[in-house]
Amino acid sequence: MSTHFDTETSTIVKTAHINADADADPSAITDQVVSRSALVEWLARPHAPLSFEQCRFDGADLSGLDLGGARFLECTFAETRFEKALLADSRWLDCKARQADFSLADLSNARFCSSDLNNTRWTRARLSSALFTEAKLTGAVFNEAVTLGLEFHQCRLVGADLRGLSFRKRSLEQLDLSEADVAGCDFRDAVFEGGSLRDANLKNARFDGADLRSVDLGGLTVAMVAQSFRGAMLSMDQAAVLIGSLGVRIC
Repeated sequence: MSTHFDTETSTIVKTAHINADADADPSAITDQVVSRSALVEWLARPHAPLSFEQCRFDGADLSGLDLGGARFLECTFAETRFEKALLADSRWLDCKARQADFSLADLSNARFCSSDLNNTRWTRARLSSALFTEAKLTGAVFNEAVTLGLEFHQCRLVGADLRGLSFRKRSLEQLDLSEADVAGCDFRDAVFEGGSLRDANLKNARFDGADLRSVDLGGLTVAMVAQSFRGAMLSMDQAAVLIGSLGVRIC
């Protein structure tokens, strides 16, 4: 089954045969170990946005390259360097990129779906209108990233560094933020649909008007509510845990 990305609806659409002429398409590159020199050579030729399937970029230094609009399907990028690369409108499906470095890269309107991005770095990257769906981002670092319009859906962000990001008025679907650093984040009027904030660093995060009724808050205490969740909506079950932390039983 081949795959394409529907940019109008910001979803991944799977079809039985997207590109019957892939073998004849000079921009389609399949099952190769890709080096920087080879990539530079391909980029020097007139081409449509490059498309890669089951290629291996592990350990390559791709910093500064213009890969805008490129498509990556089932590719690997372990410890690959993308610093200052141009990756706007790129599409990544079922990729593995542990410890890849996207610092200072332009990933505006990029789409990542069902990809392993654990321990990646996105320091000062431009992620405007980027979308991560069902991505593994444990330990990822997003400090000082430009994130206007950035969206996460059903992502694992355990222990991720998200300090200072804004999620205001967002619908946050099944985000596992347990042990994440969300200090200074803006969650005002956000709606959490499941997910977890258990053991997250909530220092100076704002939750005014946020709907937290379905999120796992861990061992909720009065101090946590006073410091972080003032003005947020909690469920009756969460309120019972809060009252229980005072040693009071509800009969």
